[in-house]
Amino acid sequence: MSAPVKTPQKARGWLRHETVLLVLVAAEWMYFNSVGARFGTLDNTFDILRHSVEIGLLAVAMTPIILTGGIDLSVGSLLGLCAVCFGKLWRDAGVPLPVAVAGTLALGALTGGVNATLITRLKLPPLIVTLGTFSLFRGVAEAITRGVDTFTGFPANFLFWGQERWLGMPAQAPVFIVVVVAMWLLVHRMTFGRTVRAIGFSAEGARYAGVPVERRVAMAYVLAGVIAALAAIIYTARLGQAKADAGTGYELFAITAVVLGGTSIFGGRGSVHGTLIGVAAIAVLNNGLVHARLPREAAGVLTGGLLVLALASGVLPKLWSDWRARRAVVAAAEKTVS
Repeated sequence: MSAPVKTPQKARGWLRHETVLLVLVAAEWMYFNSVGARFGTLDNTFDILRHSVEIGLLAVAMTPIILTGGIDLSVGSLLGLCAVCFGKLWRDAGVPLPVAVAGTLALGALTGGVNATLITRLKLPPLIVTLGTFSLFRGVAEAITRGVDTFTGFPANFLFWGQERWLGMPAQAPVFIVVVVAMWLLVHRMTFGRTVRAIGFSAEGARYAGVPVERRVAMAYVLAGVIAALAAIIYTARLGQAKADAGTGYELFAITAVVLGGTSIFGGRGSVHGTLIGVAAIAVLNNGLVHARLPREAAGVLTGGLLVLALASGVLPKLWSDWRARRAVVAAAEKTVS
């Protein structure tokens, strides 16, 4: 009888968070639609989608990493490095675009593997490792371009994937949908998703249960590297250029979207669909500020505030439960003494 009771409680908790977030997105939409003349148009809706694909890809890739209790601060810098290397391969090495795309994806897997090796083999904290590679990847990108070189002049058939429409929607949207569906299936319908949650709850417990902890964690970081490289290609196609500062600050938006979407920063709990709603909340906010003619700097302030609020919503219940547990222990001890 305990199982039927537990499941609805979990469902209610999930629905409560999802509902609050959806209400937040709806409130943003209604407000900005009331103050911006063109905000609610179909063209602007597609524009929001077009400009949020790269951050959405990074956030979706970050979800299984945070589910394991890890973090990846390097995805924005990796996007910049992959964009520069893609431009270098196409313009300076003279390779065909498909080969340059394949080489960029391979670079993403390699750099994701660097993070994975340092974390799983050397047992270094993910925060320290990715903070280091955050600077390393950006520094390499700046060294390749000497801080001034910009890769432009890409052919129209490549720019199509970032600037045109296909079947009435932005051309990069189908790519984004395919990645999201694949990641949703991986996290919610396959063994990988169950194991990363188990690792997030207790890595040692998962290890004793026979879960290949290091292999699963490494897979999450390598997958994030590949998706970051794909985001770099789409970013380059959308802007028509690649330079070293591509993706600056994107890691903050991605982490905010994941945590805002209900994924616990401690690991073990979260969803890909929650992350997507978090991405929508940030994308609508950034676009709406433009239509409301508010300072662009407000986007950073409000996004930071959302991140703090999302982190607090995940930390405070844990602190409250820990405090109640300690009080119960103290009360039991006092009762025993008396």
